[in-house]
Amino acid sequence: MAKNKKSALTEKEGISISEITNISSIKNIKTKRKIQPSEQDLVSSILNKNITALSRAITLVESKNKKHQDKANTIIKQCLPHANKSIRIGITGVPGVGKSTFIETFGKHLTSLGRRIAVLAIDPSSSITKGSILGDKTRMESLAQDKNAFIRPSASGDSLGGVARKTRESIILCEAAGFNVILIETVGVGQSETTVYSMVDFFLLLKLAGAGDELQGIKRGIIEMADAIIINKADGDNLKPAKLAKAEFNRALHFYPEKASNWQPKVSICSALNNEGIDDIWDLILEYTTITNQNDFFYAKRNEQNKFWLIQTIENQLKSDFFNQKKIKTELKKQLQLIENNQTTAFAAAGYLLNLKD
Repeated sequence: MAKNKKSALTEKEGISISEITNISSIKNIKTKRKIQPSEQDLVSSILNKNITALSRAITLVESKNKKHQDKANTIIKQCLPHANKSIRIGITGVPGVGKSTFIETFGKHLTSLGRRIAVLAIDPSSSITKGSILGDKTRMESLAQDKNAFIRPSASGDSLGGVARKTRESIILCEAAGFNVILIETVGVGQSETTVYSMVDFFLLLKLAGAGDELQGIKRGIIEMADAIIINKADGDNLKPAKLAKAEFNRALHFYPEKASNWQPKVSICSALNNEGIDDIWDLILEYTTITNQNDFFYAKRNEQNKFWLIQTIENQLKSDFFNQKKIKTELKKQLQLIENNQTTAFAAAGYLLNLKD
């Protein structure tokens, strides 16, 4: 029996029988197998465009484990000098607008031009099970096989704004790995997902014609922040309604105040399914980056975003530290029970908990 175990192990680990002399040796081999790469090893591999190392680093960034977070912070700090060399594009739209098809077609167009693209695709998490399908690699099968593309699906979890909790840090790692176009696909949950605007250079809103979306053109909110409105699925019987919707959106945009970037938002139509109008969209984005680089808005916006990230990070850390206190965990359960029994109010309970000291 021992011999069979040793034989199986030699096949799996690629070592000879003579190297396995006792149970202690087997334990040492198993321990060695579990050794994880150091922070410096991961950073070096990321800078050498190693996708496996990039994926591992993003996993550390997304982890809530304290040791993993410390390791991730070290990696991000070392990668930061090699970041900020990409165009960050946020892509949003209601479910069913064709975001995945658009991103795949758009991504393939960019890689054909010699660009390296990273797609940070955010899947909505269930409020009941907390689970997420994370099926973007399946939905973007062709792009997923492209050697110049990297697709990382992440769950939105309890994060507001239609993005994952650590999307910002993932952007830095992807840029350090040499990806010069970062596409961020939001969950498409409506006007509350505007957080994505705080982390991208160009904000692209996908719309549908004939689905009531045209009326959104007279409202504030997400459209006000869009740098381009793209009406997708402009093919077949949808082509005429798409052209009419384009005209309506163009009229509506004239009612919005001028942007600080001096960029006039554009409206375009495309068929991601038929690969029509995709090159025009990329030309729009290049025109935007040229204008905003010339008037210094591009990097001024990034600086403002970094300040915003600072405040958000502090808020997130304070929240995490508060709820992870042992006394808070204990007293929170008691206060929740008191609220359920109508013996206190939510405001009184919150005041009591906030005044506790660990």
